[in-house]
Amino acid sequence: MIVEPSEIKAILESTLALEELLVKGDGSHFEVIAVGDMFDGMSRVKKQQTIYGPLMEHIRTNAIHALSIKALTPAEWARDKKLMQPL
Repeated sequence: MIVEPSEIKAILESTLALEELLVKGDGSHFEVIAVGDMFDGMSRVKKQQTIYGPLMEHIRTNAIHALSIKALTPAEWARDKKLMQPL
């Protein structure tokens, strides 16, 4: 079963209160950047578990083989975007 980035995005948007969500990837390897106040005060592991949870069925069936996750608060995302700006 092939999973599209748009499907992963729809699953996460319908189950988590996120302010911004970026999903890219192909085949079974995906990258997720999730931004929301819900991540404030969470450990890195808890943030990843929060993203993995709604996607577990696809992970179990190996439709999602590799998943890179960045889960950030809006303040962390604003800071990261500034750091990524070219000089």
